[in-house]
Amino acid sequence: MFNFVVYLLNIMRNLIIIGSGFSSLSASCYLAQKGFNVTILEKNSSVGGRARVLEQDGFKFDIGPTWYWMPDVFEKFFNDFNKKPSDYYDLKKLAPAYQVYFDVLESLTISDNIEEIYTIFEKEEKGSSKYLKKFLKAAKFNYEIAVNNMVYKPGNSIAELITFDTIKNVNQFFKSISTEVRANIKSKKLIQILEFPVLFLGAKPSNTPSFYSFMNYADFGLGTWHPEGGMFEVVKAFVSLATELGVTIKTNQNVEKIEVKNGKTIGVTVDGLFMPADIVVSGADYHHSETLLDKKHRMYSEKYWSKKTFAPSSLLFYVGFNKKLENVAHHTLFFDTDFDVHAVDIYDTPQWPKEPLFYASFPSITDNSFAPINNEAATFLIPIAPGIEDTPEIRAHYFNVIIERLEKLTNQKVSDNILFKQSYCVNDFIADYNSYKGNAYGLANTLTQTAFLRPKITSKKVQNLFFTGQLTVPGPGVPPSIISGKIVSEMVLQNAI
Repeated sequence: MFNFVVYLLNIMRNLIIIGSGFSSLSASCYLAQKGFNVTILEKNSSVGGRARVLEQDGFKFDIGPTWYWMPDVFEKFFNDFNKKPSDYYDLKKLAPAYQVYFDVLESLTISDNIEEIYTIFEKEEKGSSKYLKKFLKAAKFNYEIAVNNMVYKPGNSIAELITFDTIKNVNQFFKSISTEVRANIKSKKLIQILEFPVLFLGAKPSNTPSFYSFMNYADFGLGTWHPEGGMFEVVKAFVSLATELGVTIKTNQNVEKIEVKNGKTIGVTVDGLFMPADIVVSGADYHHSETLLDKKHRMYSEKYWSKKTFAPSSLLFYVGFNKKLENVAHHTLFFDTDFDVHAVDIYDTPQWPKEPLFYASFPSITDNSFAPINNEAATFLIPIAPGIEDTPEIRAHYFNVIIERLEKLTNQKVSDNILFKQSYCVNDFIADYNSYKGNAYGLANTLTQTAFLRPKITSKKVQNLFFTGQLTVPGPGVPPSIISGKIVSEMVLQNAI
């Protein structure tokens, strides 16, 4: 194998990666480590893909991901380069992890300590802590199976899923998280807390296999963390490592076409200029990436994409307040309306929700770098269906809705303390990321869109063309994107000719 790799690198060294999100940055590091001349082409003026940063008037906001879960995945990544996260950024475990509102000044605060979480559950519903212990034991087992084995598979065939452990637990792939939780927990509050983590997978709990309970272990077992300075500090860490390894990163590079000759990629056209490459890896939106090919070279039709279940889009607001807010945590969830109804508006009959749940991040509670002293930086997010109408009037309406709800539920007046706000929604996801229907998280991890049933990493139509990111394996989220970058690098070494 070693001789083959040396031979491969001697004859094909130039590799282009489209996009600079976490999957692209991850792939660039692994491929540069193997000796490729790697160039990343990013269409926007800054790196990070969805994980960019907004700065205004002394305030700072992570535009995209704000949750740092599954710290072991980050550690594994850096360990592959004899590094560790602390070489680049500092982590703080959040205490509390997050807060969940259900009514006016009625909330549950999730501790960073598992014993305290058991106490919270037992106080809410007698006997629930006993079930939670059993549930988390199974969730931890699933996590170990998933993170140490399954999620690092390339999704080529069902055989990747067939192990002694998965056969023994095969029933978990055919019942949902909702079925599992609701058969054992009666409290609506606790049900929502246990179903919440799988929303990171981009699908309804009722459509998510119970095997994905490993996300609950990621929540309660591994905890919620904050990188000092925000998620963009993690992006900067990946960029620093990539640069150390010799990766070239170019911004403001709009890739217009993936060029193919005799069934093999020969490079890309960027802003009208041809850029040759022996291998092309696209970390951009998968659907968009294929539109950069002539139709005969595409693996998936428009009909194929239209039938897929996509993760939600989002309506986001980045808000600067001229005072500190009360009765909120760094991560605060507002579950005072019916999620099942909201989920129907996202997945079943796509439309703007009448009474949306929403999430808020107040990072300046933890990190002074996010706002001037005695001010507060806030990010608000409403999950919505991809592809729905997006207008300034609609955005303004929903901003008023969530600010009124925030004021009511936390018993404070804040509308007069807003210094500025910026919004981000479907149209922006399309314009900035060429995101299919403006989705925010890629392809949902439902049973029929898991592992080998997701779009393939290796093109079957074009030699030396590969894909990485949220629309292929393992799926949505920052840790899966990092893993996807590693998987594609291995596929390049195995399949490039």
